[in-house]
Amino acid sequence: MIRRCSVNCIIPPHILRRMLESSDQAIRDIALSTLLATTRLRAERRLLAEFGFLANIAGTKRRTIFDCKNRRLLEQATLVRGEGDSATADGSVNRAYDGLGKTYDFFKEVFDRNSIDDRGMRLDGYVHFGRFYNNAFWNGRQMVFGDGDGRVFSDFTQSLDVIAHELAHGVTEFTAGLEYHNQSGALNESMSDVFGSLVKQWSLSQTADRADWLIGADVFSPGIGGDALRSLKSPGNAYNDPIIGRDPQPGHMDNFVQSPDTEEGDWGGVHINSGIPNHAFFLVATSLGGHAWEGAGHIWYEALKASGQFTEFQQFADRTYDFAGRLYGTASVQQQAVRAAWREVGIRISGFISPNLPGAGTGRGAKETDTQAVLLKQVEALAKEVQILSNEVAQLKQGKV
Repeated sequence: MIRRCSVNCIIPPHILRRMLESSDQAIRDIALSTLLATTRLRAERRLLAEFGFLANIAGTKRRTIFDCKNRRLLEQATLVRGEGDSATADGSVNRAYDGLGKTYDFFKEVFDRNSIDDRGMRLDGYVHFGRFYNNAFWNGRQMVFGDGDGRVFSDFTQSLDVIAHELAHGVTEFTAGLEYHNQSGALNESMSDVFGSLVKQWSLSQTADRADWLIGADVFSPGIGGDALRSLKSPGNAYNDPIIGRDPQPGHMDNFVQSPDTEEGDWGGVHINSGIPNHAFFLVATSLGGHAWEGAGHIWYEALKASGQFTEFQQFADRTYDFAGRLYGTASVQQQAVRAAWREVGIRISGFISPNLPGAGTGRGAKETDTQAVLLKQVEALAKEVQILSNEVAQLKQGKV
């Protein structure tokens, strides 16, 4: 099976599509421009992945920041700050540099992980991407930040949890490889929200009861009615504004949102249904108290490493329960907290942990045999996807999507 390689963006498509309905022409134009750029980036990401151009190894901590100067071609960006260089006069450059460093340090010190891939992958950041680009994304190799439009969104480098969220997609990619659709995709998004919140808490030395449990609290402009993009503490209540709509995240399986597995449907609602495992983590962390990365964080990280491409909520919940027992003892306070948290979001621990689930314990899975036949199939599949993307772009331009 050829996996779909997604560009992981912090702003979910339902917000941008709601902006397309605005009576303000400028807001509609900026939303359309952002959606079109993301569609193109997804096609580029697919090409890079299929032909093995995603590895970017330094071996140790190495940050490099580039300035796109409001262009959308990364290869034309200018290097403005490297590892160990002094701060520049550009706040976006410095915030990106610091955010990448804090995320690297968190995974190294808390989980003994050497960068995103655990092999010293270099961290490249690109700031000032596009003009009024309302997003930030991880494309498998680089972290890219838009400046926002100043009306709905602000500079995306301002939010440490956004930076950590996006880089955590790389951690998930190099461990479980959770497919970016439906429940496995929602878990993928949830893991990024969890790690994004933990990096922020760790950098502030916050205990679980002191944390805000918000993702993207700094990305909205002052005129938007909302606290953040998402809330692990209270899914569905992060924002409510006429321009961007109301936070649609559920916090319980009774309200699980059935959405098409398409780009328009957010690949089965990955940014929406992630609220359920998000809230489970919040409940475990606050029940245990103290620093969330020390107890709940280790449980979730071990469960992630033991997961596979198609792991769903029930399987992941069972794994967290299993690892809580392995790490802290059967019937421990930690294990009981895990059971209670999942029950509160509508998932009962089954007690069954299968080592033979598809992809379990294999990370990104076994490599396909490098034969001409396999390569031909990949090229054919890629050609079909490019055609689909071309159709999507045409529909967007015609205002049909």
